[in-house]
Amino acid sequence: MSAPAIHPSAIVEDGAEIGDGCRIGPFCHVGPQVVLGVDCELVSHAVVAGDTRIGARTKIYPFASIGHPPQDLKYKGEASTLRIGSDCLIREGVTMNPGTEGGGLETVVGDRCTFLANAHVGHDGHVGSDVIFSNNVMLAGHCSVGDYAILGGGAAVIQFARVGAHAFVGGLSALENDCIPYGMVLGNRASLSGLNIVGLQRRGFAREDIHALRRAYRSLFAAEGTLMERVEDVASEFESHPAVREILDFIRAGGKRSICTPREAPAPVGGA
Repeated sequence: MSAPAIHPSAIVEDGAEIGDGCRIGPFCHVGPQVVLGVDCELVSHAVVAGDTRIGARTKIYPFASIGHPPQDLKYKGEASTLRIGSDCLIREGVTMNPGTEGGGLETVVGDRCTFLANAHVGHDGHVGSDVIFSNNVMLAGHCSVGDYAILGGGAAVIQFARVGAHAFVGGLSALENDCIPYGMVLGNRASLSGLNIVGLQRRGFAREDIHALRRAYRSLFAAEGTLMERVEDVASEFESHPAVREILDFIRAGGKRSICTPREAPAPVGGA
């Protein structure tokens, strides 16, 4: 392993832990509680502050602000953390904040995530692995985003909202209700427009699994009965199907939170 390469104009404060092979470019600032895993790179003009731990091989571009205090008026300076996984790509102007006392004191980002320019991860958020935030995505505090979810450019997610695994949030959408796993939501305010079929195909889901998800979707969002009655009907029909169970568990776990539903009774289920 090679020693870190730190540009003479960069400031790395005493106490920071810099992994082997790290590259810290000009005019970066790394705070005293920061831990950078092996082979991380701060290209230039990037700032990493607070109690922030970043996994191996993550790359951060200029003017990103990582780990500064939460943008929450209730925050009173309590100790809190930001954890970012390995192999993430954090582009220009991205902001990520640590947690608050009201949300568990921790913000967590998984592995292999991509955050394009000016995206924001709010305090106490939990972002899974292999997630993509396009440019200018705004994730408010206390949100959760499941593995492989994609949020299109300019999408805004209200505080406490949940985005399920493999979901797709369309560009410029305003999400105020939860998006089910494998769902695709669009618009302001966002509504469910089908399943993320293209995403499922790209990730190698079998045709049989996609057909099962289509049938379950139609049953879940049919006109008859209440949503929870339809959940139980779908559970009995698809009790052995893990992807369908994931959707049902997501709905049940939401408590009183509303989920995105189709604006009209579902027609053919598609993807984009």
